[in-house]
Amino acid sequence: MPWSRIISGIIAIALALSATLLGGWYFTIMFAVVVFLGQQEYFNLVRARGIAPAAKTTMAASQVLLIICTLDGSLADAVMPIAGTLICFYLLFQPKFATIADISASIMGLFYVGYLPSYWVRLRAIDTAAFSNLPFGGYWPTTWAGFWEKANSTSLPQGLTATLLTLLCIWAADIGAYTIGKFFGKTRLSEISPKKTVEGAVFGITSSVAVALAGAYYLHLPKSLFTGLALGLLIGIASLLGDLTESMLKRDAGVKDSGQLIPGHGGILDRTDSYIFTAPLVYYFVTLILPLIAQ
Repeated sequence: MPWSRIISGIIAIALALSATLLGGWYFTIMFAVVVFLGQQEYFNLVRARGIAPAAKTTMAASQVLLIICTLDGSLADAVMPIAGTLICFYLLFQPKFATIADISASIMGLFYVGYLPSYWVRLRAIDTAAFSNLPFGGYWPTTWAGFWEKANSTSLPQGLTATLLTLLCIWAADIGAYTIGKFFGKTRLSEISPKKTVEGAVFGITSSVAVALAGAYYLHLPKSLFTGLALGLLIGIASLLGDLTESMLKRDAGVKDSGQLIPGHGGILDRTDSYIFTAPLVYYFVTLILPLIAQ
């Protein structure tokens, strides 16, 4: 593995962990930058197919969505239909007649690189107000014991622990799939991404489950064995599907990487594709399914 890939990966993880720990507007600002850069790459892929999307309108709507998620997550779902309507109005009054592809690509850009990632902000925002002890809704632990002592783990904000556990599961899935696929993979998983193998995918999902089981036990989640298994499978499979979806977009656009922003990794979408579908599933698992399991 090239040193540029290792170093840039370490820097990205350090930034992600720092923003996740702080939460509040600190996390939102980091995510706003990621979404902005990711949408730029997405629309470049779209333009490679000769499509003319409403890129600026969509990108502005996505930033508003992240702000609203931070202020009041219950209002976030209202942004999607309103933003979709504005995008259609914008394209309707362009000098050149908009096509179905122009509208579809714009709405997809809003949904895929704006709405779905916004669930990371919603997930981290759980318990933010109750635990905030820094300006701008930030959080800093008064003691670090909760991170390494199982008995104190419940003293941490649920949004923080859920976000960290999700990140760890995704990283475990990515590393497991890459390592096993590279050295032991024999069976091609899909024509969409020829380098991915069944062996790598199975071990990646298994790695996600192992981390989720450990996290569920450590965090005292209800019925930890069942909860960890379900959460690990959910994250592992969603992570894989996110990766394949981005590969499909790149294949259609005829490019190898979505960009060249991150040395050794390609673009923002190349590094965050595994995260796109996971956040909504984990958010609803934590807010809807977990309370039912606890009953």
